Amino acid sequence: MTNKINVSKEKREKMISSIKEYFFNERDEELGDLAAGLILDFFIKELSTEFYNQGVYDSYKYMNDRIDDLLEIQKY
Repeated sequence: MTNKINVSKEKREKMISSIKEYFFNERDEELGDLAAGLILDFFIKELSTEFYNQGVYDSYKYMNDRIDDLLEIQKY
């Protein structure tokens, strides 16, 4: 399994724009594309595993709940 997350150029540009907008609106700081891109790279490298694992867990829980629902339709 690879640890690298790839995003399209368009998605990356949108993410960078969102980071710049957040810093401007919340911290009154203007970031350039490079600084916002480095922040995005940090989030991807350092935090994405947690989000990925939460998604796996949520999917696991959802599927287990559906399996429990399926077992309830058994006829005796």
